[in-house]
Amino acid sequence: MALEQWALPQLSKLLPLDEESLKQIIVYTDALPDAKAAEHLRGLLGASPQALDFITSFNKHRSAAAVAESKQAGDSKDSERVNDSKDKELPAYAPPSHRRLHTNPVIDAGHIRARDEQQMQNLLQSIQIQYGIYNSEIEPEHDTEYYCACPIHNYMRLKSSRSGVQDMWSRAVMYPGEKAYNDIYQNPTIFSSNPYRRRVVSPYGYYQPAWGPQKPNPDSHARSIHQTIQLNNTLNREAQGTIDAKEPKVNIWDDNDLNIVMPNMTIATAGDQKRPAESDETRQSISVPSRNDMETSTKSSKLASFRKSLGIKSSEEKAVAKTTKEIAHARELRNAILAEEQGRWPDEQWRQIVAAYQEKVGMTRKIAHLRARQPIQYLHLLRAGYFEPILVAWAGAASNPLKFSIEAAAGWRGITPMWRGYEDTAEERLYWVLNHRDGSVGMRMKPDFISEMDMARARMASAVEPPPEYYSVNDTCHLQLTSPGYSKQVMPPPFRAYDRPAVPTDDTMILLDVSGSMDFDPVRPNYNKYLITGYSRSTQPKNKDVARAIIRRFTDAMANHDHNFRGYDLTTFSSQAHYIGMIDHQNLGAMWRNIRIGGGTRVMTGWQKVKDLHFQKHSASAIHHPVYGWQAGPETPMLRLLLLLDGEATDMDEFELDLLGLSWAHVTIFLIGVDGCPHHHRHANELQRISDVNHHVSFIDAQGNTPERFVTHELLKRHLGYEISMSEFEQMEELPPYSEST
Repeated sequence: MALEQWALPQLSKLLPLDEESLKQIIVYTDALPDAKAAEHLRGLLGASPQALDFITSFNKHRSAAAVAESKQAGDSKDSERVNDSKDKELPAYAPPSHRRLHTNPVIDAGHIRARDEQQMQNLLQSIQIQYGIYNSEIEPEHDTEYYCACPIHNYMRLKSSRSGVQDMWSRAVMYPGEKAYNDIYQNPTIFSSNPYRRRVVSPYGYYQPAWGPQKPNPDSHARSIHQTIQLNNTLNREAQGTIDAKEPKVNIWDDNDLNIVMPNMTIATAGDQKRPAESDETRQSISVPSRNDMETSTKSSKLASFRKSLGIKSSEEKAVAKTTKEIAHARELRNAILAEEQGRWPDEQWRQIVAAYQEKVGMTRKIAHLRARQPIQYLHLLRAGYFEPILVAWAGAASNPLKFSIEAAAGWRGITPMWRGYEDTAEERLYWVLNHRDGSVGMRMKPDFISEMDMARARMASAVEPPPEYYSVNDTCHLQLTSPGYSKQVMPPPFRAYDRPAVPTDDTMILLDVSGSMDFDPVRPNYNKYLITGYSRSTQPKNKDVARAIIRRFTDAMANHDHNFRGYDLTTFSSQAHYIGMIDHQNLGAMWRNIRIGGGTRVMTGWQKVKDLHFQKHSASAIHHPVYGWQAGPETPMLRLLLLLDGEATDMDEFELDLLGLSWAHVTIFLIGVDGCPHHHRHANELQRISDVNHHVSFIDAQGNTPERFVTHELLKRHLGYEISMSEFEQMEELPPYSEST
């Protein structure tokens, strides 16, 4: 308690965080040995004189506190031996205490940032809606020369209050030699190190009135996007080249390099490195030095003595010092990697799970190369958890280190050297994995915003009339008479089977998006260049009605196929997940009334619920890890999941990343879209890219007035894993022979 009372006000001067966060840092650091505590605090606070003074004082104060507590404990030792009759008896066996969770500066900074990350993102979205800003990348602006208490300035002040969190995060994820920056509006522009501040135009343009909120300008917004893309590419290349050049020149895992190079490295050999070695014949031919040589040698010796007296090192001495420093750094780097690996993966089961994950994702060789040849980058990614499965606790968290936004112009960094241009840390990690998997050809870069829009519009223009043989008077658009005929559809690629076809032991489940947009009147954005100026109503059924119709057709066909008349597990998700129950043709209407629509779109909550249901059924063939969750065994049946979405989930990249490391699940995604909406086709293109590289994921989409029979037929092909003829599909469409007993 005495340590906390001293440290709390001191630490608050260095880290502008809330009191509870500071207390947690103090309590955790106090549990570490002196050396580890100092290292941990340096990672959080940096190496300023004030920080180093605090670190030194911290260890002194806690040593004094420990002595005081020990003395107090000794004084009360006798009284503690006498138990009051009302006290509970001690257990005969006390189980060993749980292992302290591993941590490092990235984990600590992630915990702190996660506390208000989601609230800040939600607040930004609400302000954007309030002021009619529909592009997610544009923050509201209101320039005034006086104090203003409008929602925009309150949000800006709240951003400024997070500067301590941003500094902590930057120190944790920056590479050697990098500098932190931000976009805090109070900072004088002339002294800012933010590379975007003077090289990227504002999307609002110039000369707007100061008495009200500014309005984005389409031309300025387009220039801003072009300039940002160019600057992102330039800075990414520079950052990657810089850190590649900083990697050790020696093999840190080869003791010969570390133990032999230094003993043989003397001033003489250092000098020899700068000139060719003389041959034996040349040395033998030199018998007695000439007078001129002796005079030169004497002068050089006197000059060397004079330089040494002034503290000036010769080139040979500098070479020795540089090599000594490199060897010391190599040993330090190796020890840091070994300590981090042991801390993260403390036992054999842990390491087996991690090794299996790396193999399934296809990163084993790349990770081994990083560890051997690029250890600085290996340690950096290791600390961020890139080489292990996603932690199961993250699925239900409001925010986690895979949900952090990346904002290059604002200084909120990602993890890899080429982090600029990604929306969040999950997207960054997903594309890093895709680029470094075995068999990857070239760099699979995330398309920039302009490329995404161009590809979305090209995809939208490729839509054609659906095949007429799938016409049905019972389709939702015909029953509701929203508008005549079907909407044009983008035809899916021809079906190709990758996973084995379904077998009777496979477990079919349905995961349904029930976020608020499922019940909205469908709308599409209106664009002026790349700026959204508003939305237009689309004449088509609500997404929830299309989803219900597809689920009915799908479950009826599946029951005819596998004769499972008990039904199929239905789970819904929005901000939270709920298990609805087993649905079939007879009870779908009653079950549907139990569904509540509203909230955000967090697919990982539903995915985690589905995994729990699957492994509860098949727990005998699997194991449950306390950190990584369920791990399938060789006998675990395959999960075949139908996922219905009406837009991009906030954690879709995290979901896709998780699927890359699984071999026991096949997911078929149905994306419901608005007719003529570029956003739908942007998401469809992304899902298609994921499906192309991860054959455990299949994808179908539809827009507007949906031909439900066509969609159902395509979904069944991908769900069951084989080409289903039209005649077989028509047989599967017949109503299942349900009995009263079922």
